[in-house]
Amino acid sequence: MSYLLWSLPTLAVALPILSGRVKVTYAALLGLLVAVPVAVFSGPSAFGAQQLAQALARGLWLGFTVAPYILGGLLFWQIAVRDAEPTPADAPASANSSVPNESPTSNGLAPSGTSALARRRQAFFACFLIGPFAESATGFGVGMLGTVALLRRFDLAPRHLMVFALLSQSLIPWGAMGSGTMLAAAYARISPTQLALYSLLPVALLMLVWLALFWRTARAAGLLAPRTECAREAGWIAAALTLLALTTLFLGPETALLAAFAPLIVLRHAHDQRPDRRRFLNTARRGLPYLVLIGALVLVRLLPGVRESIGSLLKLAPYPDLPSWSPFLHAGSWLIAGAVLTALARRQSRLLAKEARAACTTGKHAVLTMFAFAMMAEVLSMAGIARAFAAGMFAAFGSGAVLLAPLVSGAFGILANSGTPPNSLFMPSQLVLAIQAGLSIPAVAALQHVCASSLGLFAPVRMSIAAGLSRGIGQEHAVYVVLLPYAVASVALLSLCAGLALLL
Repeated sequence: MSYLLWSLPTLAVALPILSGRVKVTYAALLGLLVAVPVAVFSGPSAFGAQQLAQALARGLWLGFTVAPYILGGLLFWQIAVRDAEPTPADAPASANSSVPNESPTSNGLAPSGTSALARRRQAFFACFLIGPFAESATGFGVGMLGTVALLRRFDLAPRHLMVFALLSQSLIPWGAMGSGTMLAAAYARISPTQLALYSLLPVALLMLVWLALFWRTARAAGLLAPRTECAREAGWIAAALTLLALTTLFLGPETALLAAFAPLIVLRHAHDQRPDRRRFLNTARRGLPYLVLIGALVLVRLLPGVRESIGSLLKLAPYPDLPSWSPFLHAGSWLIAGAVLTALARRQSRLLAKEARAACTTGKHAVLTMFAFAMMAEVLSMAGIARAFAAGMFAAFGSGAVLLAPLVSGAFGILANSGTPPNSLFMPSQLVLAIQAGLSIPAVAALQHVCASSLGLFAPVRMSIAAGLSRGIGQEHAVYVVLLPYAVASVALLSLCAGLALLL
């Protein structure tokens, strides 16, 4: 009976989402409302008004440290994607409307009459470099938006363009400035850098699936290439992941992907397009805000003593086991400052208020959802429910309980279109389970995180966004038929990772 009661918060979140009629934000708030009485009246640990206040405060603090990544990333993207001169309408470039309105060659892309090999290379460039870069800067599917913007002029069939759009979501653990990884690391009580590094192995295995899906879709779309080109593409993926590992190690997950992919994008663009001086300068002008911001963040984090000095200014750390807040080191603060400076440099300061409102409108549901799930996770953890669940799973399945993560967390992440709900609900239990089974805590946490976030590529919400961007409304079922074997392969690979965690 106790386990049934303890399951009510999870059911209160899952059932409304399954109905398709309730937004994840409202499901999260409902889950929090259900979690409080369950924790107070049936939690294994004493949980009264004082503990409730403390749990809610801890959840609010967690949300406060992560929210600037989301809102700052959106604001910076919306300012940076504008031309150097303001548009006549001065309309906010919201995350849902910021597809660049460029001529076919203004960004170095060739028109649709180019060879199939050239178009194939540009498709790879859009799916695996530009898409993840844009997604890392902002989240919210902006990677899909950028990918479609680059490939739409090639007159691809909507079903193929939809798959290419979804492939931009292949590095979700680093999306939205790594905000999901920061939150998951807080739940797991390990450093974000450690969690991100351990996540690289399952992410690299999944890249084998995504690359196979790209090859299949490119072939179906008529973007044919010799096997040597496939080998080059695999080499680019390997180089990208290697560089991502290094930047994650030295910079942390917030700016790692931006720092790793920026030089790769420049190199790939120069290799594929061989732009003349005018086109190169035009591209450089568009990318200048990103290059300046990334360069500054890298210098601050790598110069000896600078990171420590800046990080200690006005630092707030009310909870020793939760992330601290260093306003002059926090990447979210830098994103907001970068947006302001970019607007001032382009003489577009009058647009800041509009763009800030647009960023808040776009990001408010994600921020509210994050706050609700963070508070719910702290309530369930402090009441001892997460620990009791882990003990029950360990008693029933032994250390093999970790094998359930790819199925349970992956399914929940697909339903919720986010890794935050499954991480908040299951990460505390996974942490206790790892301790009881004597497993590697970072490895188990990374498996949970990747299952919860990366399988979101198959989420119906993302599919609907891809269909809308690609003008493929009504073709979702046909695309899912194509994706099904790749989804099965993804779960199988993550289950293999779970098995390895048991052996190591």
